[in-house]
Formats: sequence, C-alpha cells, structure tokens
Amino acid sequence: MDLLLFHLPPKVPKKAKKKSAEGANSNVFSIFEQSQIQEFKEAFTIMDQNRDGFIDKNDLSDTFAALGRLNVKQKEIDEMLKEASGPVNFTVFFTMFGEKLKGADPEETILNAFKVFDPEGKRVLRKDSVTEILTTQADRFSPEEMEQMFAAFPPDVAGNLDYKNLVHIIKHGEEKDQE
Repeated sequence: MDLLLFHLPPKVPKKAKKKSAEGANSNVFSIFEQSQIQEFKEAFTIMDQNRDGFIDKNDLSDTFAALGRLNVKQKEIDEMLKEASGPVNFTVFFTMFGEKLKGADPEETILNAFKVFDPEGKRVLRKDSVTEILTTQADRFSPEEMEQMFAAFPPDVAGNLDYKNLVHIIKHGEEKDQE
C-alpha cells in the first residue's frame, strides 16, 4: 500500500481550485492509455470498500487493514484526505495520482540507478544486496516496506531480483516478455 499511497500534491488555493482541477483532469487523462486508466479505476474500486463512489476515512482504514497495516494512525489518514480538493471520487483520485506519476522518473533513469549496483551487467541483483542498499542508504526502507516489496516483486529461487523486469512493472504495471 505504501507504494500506492504516497504523498499527494499540495493543496491548491481555494480560488484556483476549480479552474486548476478542470485543467489538470484533462491533462492527466490525456497522458495515460485507456488500459492504464482502467487499472486506476480497478484500484479505486478496491479502495472504495463501501462502494459509494468515494474514498473516505473508513475506506482507507479498511484498505490498510486488508493489506495488513493495522497500526495506521487516524491522523495519517486525515492528512491523506486533506490533500484532495474535495471528496475523493474517481476523477479526484486519478488526478491526484496521475499528476504525481506524470513527474516520475523515466524508465531509463530508474534502470540506470539499478545498473550502478550491477557492474557485471547480469540484469539481476541479489535479494540480500538490495535489502542492504534500501535499508541503509538515502530514504531508508523499513523492514515492513522491504517485506511488501519482495511480496510484490519476489526474487527467483536463487535469490536474484530481475531489476529490468521490476522497473518495467513499476512503470507499466505489467511483466515484460522475456527477451
């Protein structure tokens, strides 16, 4: 869930909200393919636990609980919802996440970051090496975040992580055909 629920863009001043939100919606919808928009819709539907068309405090609490995060503080949920310009329907949800993803690093940049740790060009990194790097450098991952990452992107039976495929999944949401 942490991979999905990241910090959202700052609030827009009240006067600019309506105009800015309308412009952002059309721009955000135009940068994604229909299949990607459908994936956002599916994620929204999963999070809209009570199926009322809006994501609220209870929906977020239930979603976190379903993902095994039982210790999420109400304050954290409130902060997430404050980032929205109003009630979180699909359009608001998509705009918030779409704007955030629009500024994400290009696939090649992420791939090059992994290549730094693969000087022999094997296209795989050892699970223990990845764990060491991500828990000791820069924005350190917690043990729970490492668990979530390896659950979503499990290493092979030899303990290797195919980082090229991982980057493809991060950017495109689907596994890349093996070359």
